[in-house]
Amino acid sequence: MRMWRGWTRAEDAAAYERYLLATGYVGYASTKGNRGVCFTRRDVGERSEFLLTSLWESWEAITAFAGEDPSRAVFYEEDDRFLVERELMVTHHEVFAAT
Repeated sequence: MRMWRGWTRAEDAAAYERYLLATGYVGYASTKGNRGVCFTRRDVGERSEFLLTSLWESWEAITAFAGEDPSRAVFYEEDDRFLVERELMVTHHEVFAAT
């Protein structure tokens, strides 16, 4: 499982959701070996936190999505317009049980 977090201003959250669905969601879901994605949002005061998780069948599939260094986050052209804070690195976890 691959996880990433980023934050927008609360007033930009709905627009960033639409942007993510048109860019990141499509990018994740269309990569061979992707086993699912979950994009979440949590509003906290003046900011909205986005947590993106994805499941992959192999490290090769993750590399096909993320590039040569799969620990680096993948960003899209207009992310700078929305994000006020972001993780530059992602975390990976081995899934040993799921339904």
